[in-house]
Amino acid sequence: MQGLFAALRYEIAFRQAFLLLLTAGIGSFFFDVSPVERLAMITVLLLVVMVEVLNSAIECVVDRISPEPHLLSGRAKDYGSLAVLIAIIIALATWLTVLWPLIGRG
Repeated sequence: MQGLFAALRYEIAFRQAFLLLLTAGIGSFFFDVSPVERLAMITVLLLVVMVEVLNSAIECVVDRISPEPHLLSGRAKDYGSLAVLIAIIIALATWLTVLWPLIGRG
């Protein structure tokens, strides 16, 4: 639990991802979807939170090693950010795939 509290306290991006998980996760129960679809919707939100935590950990380690700019430090941070972006794209694609049929019925 210490990691959760530290991430909530120090990492703005984690707070945003966590808030998305809570609001969209709860919101998923208001859609007429199967339990498996709802599980997929919530799982991809957890994926975003998990990847954001790993990205924050990478950034902390890089900053701990040296606060001075370095090509490899920049790459490490960029790769972590890319991983977050990919997780967000996966989440968005999953939500759109599940909810798209509901839009046509509405």
